[in-house]
Amino acid sequence: MSHSSIFEDGRTVLAEVINLSLTFQVARYGGATVRDRFVEAVRGPKHEGSALEELCVLNNISFNINEGDRIGILGVNGAGKTTLCRCLAGTYNPTRGAVRRHGRVRGVFDTAIGIYPNLTGRENARLLMHFLYPECVDQHAELVEEALEFSELGKFLDYPYRTYSNGMQARLCLSLISCRPSDLLILDEVFDGADRFFREKISRRILSIIEKSGAVVFVSHSAEQIFNVCNRVLLLEHGEILFDGDVGEALYLYSHSKPRETDAETGLDLS
Repeated sequence: MSHSSIFEDGRTVLAEVINLSLTFQVARYGGATVRDRFVEAVRGPKHEGSALEELCVLNNISFNINEGDRIGILGVNGAGKTTLCRCLAGTYNPTRGAVRRHGRVRGVFDTAIGIYPNLTGRENARLLMHFLYPECVDQHAELVEEALEFSELGKFLDYPYRTYSNGMQARLCLSLISCRPSDLLILDEVFDGADRFFREKISRRILSIIEKSGAVVFVSHSAEQIFNVCNRVLLLEHGEILFDGDVGEALYLYSHSKPRETDAETGLDLS
């Protein structure tokens, strides 16, 4: 594990988020009809019928991630949770401010990313291993076999991925992404879809990976998951940090501030 010599409260700082802001430019069409939008799309994105607006997704966010942190990120849809995680992982570059990383970061945002539907589960596993764990090429074969055995997919591993049910797809992808810990592990609502027979087994495995990682950023709408996994919570609202601290206090604030229709529970039981 490669760390810098930066410390906070005696712990290694694995990432620094410094005055982070991210703004996207989006097209505004006003009251244009579907036909109008189609015509504008054909004539080109700079047609005068549309105007560009700046959408501020993250606004002046600052915090450190220290070794041992298990940070839950809460917020209603559109609060900026996934955007913040993608900035932490280096997928997005800030408009202003900076993210400084002091260790290996692994971000998991979509369990199906990099999947080729016409390839078998086994073939996809071998390809995904290069994407997920480029730092340990000499261990890929061993990791693939261990993950495939853990998935319990048996003969279906040699069937095309497109023939898999949602539950089978989740089994394969979750088994692969939970092979190894990282200095900083980012998990953004990746646990949906696991069937109830596999859920307890994958929960134990993921908890083990979380415990072995230097620090974890964990996004979920589930209060139970956040409570059982995290020792600190960031509560986001309109792209800003509303609260950073105690898990219980954050969950109370979240449950009393979010709209009822966003109170969705993800399926994985991490108790």
